[in-house]
Amino acid sequence: MAGVKEIMVTSIIEKSPFISSMRLIQPFHHKRRCPVSMKPFRGKRLSATPVAAISEDYYLIQKQPEPSDLNYNNNHGDSGDAKVRVRAVVTVKNKIKEDLKETLAKQFDNLSDQIGRNVVLQLVSTDIDPRARGPRKSGEAVLKDWSKKSKLKAERVNYLAEFVVDSDFGLPGAIIVANNHLREFFLETITIEGFACGPVHFPCNSWVQSYKDLQAKRIFFHNKPYLPDETPAGLRELRENELKELRGNGQGERKMSDRIYDYGLYNDLGNPDKASELARSILGGDKIPYPRRCRTGRPPMETDMNYESRVEKPLPIYVPRDEQFEESKEGTFSLGRLKAVLHNLLPSLTTNISSKHDFTGFKHLDSLFSEGLLLNLGLHDELLKKLPQVVHKIQATSQGLLKFDTPVIISKDKLAWMRDDEFARQFLAGVNPASIQRMQSFPPVSKLDPKTYGPVESALKEEHIIGYLDGMSVQEALDENRLYIVDYHDIYLQFLERLNALDGRKSYATRTVFFLTSVGTLKPIAIELSLPPSGPDSKSKRVVSPPVDATSNWIWQLAKAHVCTNDAGIHQLYHHWLRTHASLEPFILATHTQLSVMHPIYKLMEPHMRYTLHINAIARQSLINSDGVIEACFTPGRYSMLISAAAYKDWRFDLEGLPSDLIQRGIAVPDSTQPHGLRLLLKDYPYAADGLLIWEAIENWVRDYVNHYYEDSSLVSEDRELQAWYYEAVHVGHADVSDADWWPELNTKDDLVKIVTTLIWLASAQHAALNFGQYPYGGYIANRPVLMRHLIPDENDPGFASFMSDPQKFYLSALPSVLQTSKFIAVIDNLSTHSLDEEYLGERSQPSTWTGDPEIVERFFEFSSEMRRIEKEIDQRNSDPNLRNRCGAGVIPYELMAPSSKPGVTCRGVPNSITI
Repeated sequence: MAGVKEIMVTSIIEKSPFISSMRLIQPFHHKRRCPVSMKPFRGKRLSATPVAAISEDYYLIQKQPEPSDLNYNNNHGDSGDAKVRVRAVVTVKNKIKEDLKETLAKQFDNLSDQIGRNVVLQLVSTDIDPRARGPRKSGEAVLKDWSKKSKLKAERVNYLAEFVVDSDFGLPGAIIVANNHLREFFLETITIEGFACGPVHFPCNSWVQSYKDLQAKRIFFHNKPYLPDETPAGLRELRENELKELRGNGQGERKMSDRIYDYGLYNDLGNPDKASELARSILGGDKIPYPRRCRTGRPPMETDMNYESRVEKPLPIYVPRDEQFEESKEGTFSLGRLKAVLHNLLPSLTTNISSKHDFTGFKHLDSLFSEGLLLNLGLHDELLKKLPQVVHKIQATSQGLLKFDTPVIISKDKLAWMRDDEFARQFLAGVNPASIQRMQSFPPVSKLDPKTYGPVESALKEEHIIGYLDGMSVQEALDENRLYIVDYHDIYLQFLERLNALDGRKSYATRTVFFLTSVGTLKPIAIELSLPPSGPDSKSKRVVSPPVDATSNWIWQLAKAHVCTNDAGIHQLYHHWLRTHASLEPFILATHTQLSVMHPIYKLMEPHMRYTLHINAIARQSLINSDGVIEACFTPGRYSMLISAAAYKDWRFDLEGLPSDLIQRGIAVPDSTQPHGLRLLLKDYPYAADGLLIWEAIENWVRDYVNHYYEDSSLVSEDRELQAWYYEAVHVGHADVSDADWWPELNTKDDLVKIVTTLIWLASAQHAALNFGQYPYGGYIANRPVLMRHLIPDENDPGFASFMSDPQKFYLSALPSVLQTSKFIAVIDNLSTHSLDEEYLGERSQPSTWTGDPEIVERFFEFSSEMRRIEKEIDQRNSDPNLRNRCGAGVIPYELMAPSSKPGVTCRGVPNSITI
């Protein structure tokens, strides 16, 4: 190999005594590799293991041990009596923070370990033992020096265990682990050294429960993927048994230490045991279709047996043990929760502040970010003296815990939120770019039943928009793809009577029409505001056009604010929660119950499922529950999840991929001459343009992966685990819509590529685009109000005179109150934050050992490189002055699809999975 670059790695040699030499070389052609070991090269048998921690451009090459290195007993022929001594390097991840109970248990475990109550390992071969008529197994081995090494403060600790196996043992394919201690521990990896094939890696990444919590022993498989029918004979029974251990049967209450994945209805959102007004409808089932969630099996409520009893904060809610946040993630999330609590603690301790306390002016609103919460609430020295001493201390030392960071939307231009071009731009490059559609006819048409909702004809007429079309007729504007709409009429009108009966909430069902200008930007040209008809002659519809004078300017600003409240509700309840969090949960459950960890598709999907079940459980506990954050802060209030369920009726999995979604919304048309097979009719659409880059990269990576393991499409239809996975996700997880004819089939490789690409897209880029801009765009409440407290007055309304005398004061009084605003932005600050342990698209933990297939590892590094290239292209686009929706004076660059990010609120970064 001419020109090979060599680097000595002495530190790894020290940790691996059976390896006599080790070098890093540059990657060579993948056809020279084999999954487990290398063919002879320069007279030596080599094995290749990628080591991304050192450099993704190099591979670790290990010389195979000589027989003398393996400590054979007496002889080392093929006799079954010959023995081989091999060694396991076991990496355990320490908990940094321990409470008193854990510390005492740890000390007891150290003592018991010394008297023989150990962590015990046993190797299982891929071969069958003909004498035992079962898998060939080694003798048991214990982890050495547990009592000594467990006292180390390092984040990770390596333990050793030694096995003696027959010389014809074969390749180790599984490890059985028994934890005879009182405490669980997090088992990260096991590497077996001493076999002729080279090191064998077992990526575990799992909590191993104590024998007192789980009597069954744990099974971990090596990193080589197998389709079900290709599973080595020695592992087949273990593969099936491990899946059975994870499947629930709809019975029993789950303990926090359990590993059971099962399906349940959304029957834990309400709390009628606490108060009748906190009762909420059960979502899922014949009455109200909805996806299924992870079942917890808690006892029923006393007032209604159909409701599951709730677990309130700060008690944890069940998710399978390995789905729970790791320590660093929990720390970041807890800090965010602390900030939210502090921002609401002080107001709750004061009795002189009304819940309807309004902002007195825009300087008052700005002071949330410059002076902090205490001043905003008007807390004077006398009142501060009455507060608990701990609050004084927190306020004095918090260094900003009670003061918000300035949202990026006003960092360049404090008045950006008032501009029509910025209002329109955010539907293409803001926190919700997924609602806008191209108008294909005018006026828009409702699909609601007129017998139920009265006349549903649109109030929009040609005379409302003709003056804003740059001299074009309405039909010409339609023909040239210049008219676009954000239409929330039908979804809101069904609920408006109930919404407007709520205290402190007033809303319309809105339609907003935009015109595409010659420079590629949108301008709003009409807003239709609808209310339920109160009688045969009632004026329930109103059209507002851009202002011509000062008074109409404030009416126009109020109309835009009402559009934003509609948009905020649909963004949060449909695009964000339902389309990503809730719709993916059944697929995650099915992946764990039907796909073995050895299955190639499980290994592909694993990083895209991280933390999602836990964050969804937290959402049911404090975000989407009765009287939770969503109900308290958003216009739909107690009807929020009913609106989400109503939107589920129109949800279609086959349209969840980005290309299909863009075509369905009329934003793009198929065009084989274009790089992604699509032509955008709205060319400067940052969400779509950047999203297509990522979609194509994901699709290419998934296609390479699928083609590698499924040489023929018939293998897809014959893969019993894969077919059971898809069937369960659809017919159990999405049971209420499982009979729909739009579900994609899963018969071919192309089918599998499309389904898996869609799932990864939703978990990564789609969620990132909808989530991490919440605080940067919504933190300034005037830019994106989440509820309005007044309708727009007309000449016959009692409040019209006060509006005319001081329209700015009226506008501020219509926005959420100081307390509502504070609560809302404290929560979205937390939800927009990247944690320290975030893994971004193109990254994954233990990249060198997650699979035993070097060709796949090389393909993954190519995917990683593509993510870096995409990030550079996005940076270039954000610097292009011709792209006015992402570049220009006061314009925020669109970075929500930029793959990488540092921790914190950054308005960028695409994590692998839904982690927040």
